[in-house]
Amino acid sequence: MDPSVALLMLGPFLLGYLLGSIPFGLLLTRAAGLGDIRNVGSGNIGATNVLRTGRKGLAAATLLLDALKGVVAVLIAKQIGDVAAVGAAAGAVIGHMFPVWLRFKGGKGMATFIGILWGLSWPVGAIACAAWLLVAAVSRYSSLASLLSAVVAALSAWFLTDHRAALLLTLLVPLVWLRHHENIARLLKGTESKIGQRGQAATTSGPGATA
Repeated sequence: MDPSVALLMLGPFLLGYLLGSIPFGLLLTRAAGLGDIRNVGSGNIGATNVLRTGRKGLAAATLLLDALKGVVAVLIAKQIGDVAAVGAAAGAVIGHMFPVWLRFKGGKGMATFIGILWGLSWPVGAIACAAWLLVAAVSRYSSLASLLSAVVAALSAWFLTDHRAALLLTLLVPLVWLRHHENIARLLKGTESKIGQRGQAATTSGPGATA
């Protein structure tokens, strides 16, 4: 990478990282008097684990805010340019997954990934959401829908966005999949819970529900 391009991306990356690392799931559950979400269920700070508290409204708010921090980071950086927007997008997802405030133990990143899609290219964001809905409707697996919609987003980005944005999304897909390794293991074993299944934690509908 050209050193000047890397330098241009550094500031926006840090901005995106700081925004992405805001642990909304933790903050909202604490504000609601539910204690530390990291002591509940999987210990994850994302919307799915927040749902394990039984508070659907908090889970939905977590999902929305985790996506919005990705959108906001990208839109702010876009005022500088497209290269800066890519840097901010990368920072937002990595910040959510590895927040400095929580000793780098964060969420799975899907909600924030969806957020940066809408910020970088709304058609790609729309395609990813449509893919999520289609896979979820057919399979009833929220995690599978998230994993496949991330791949669809990266592929569509090569046709609809700047090559730098497409490359970033392509590089982020393996990271998103890695963060979902437990879900993948359960899918392979046939033990992953389906959407709407009684006792299932992943009933928060929408892309990023496994965030």
